[in-house]
Amino acid sequence: MPRTEFYEVDVPIHDTSNPARKGVHVFTGVADSPAAALRRAHEVYDAALAAHTAGLEIPGKQPDSWGARGLRPGWQMEWPAAKAGLWHNPVSWTTRSDFAL
Repeated sequence: MPRTEFYEVDVPIHDTSNPARKGVHVFTGVADSPAAALRRAHEVYDAALAAHTAGLEIPGKQPDSWGARGLRPGWQMEWPAAKAGLWHNPVSWTTRSDFAL
């Protein structure tokens, strides 16, 4: 059985009416590889977009922890530039930081 871990998928986005406005849409969830994480992120985004287009509520988090929130109509996802990797909690107590008390 493949080992599953928590992944983050960062997808660059831009405003179709003003391409100079850019950002990153972040998806997180459990997967067994970066490729699987990217596939799941794309699937939940497609499901959210289809629901929104049909006037339905955007599906919530799926049983495998993937979901799409904060859909931005008018913004284009740049899937070929998406990056997937293990998620690292920036506020975790296990994260090392250099600061003086």
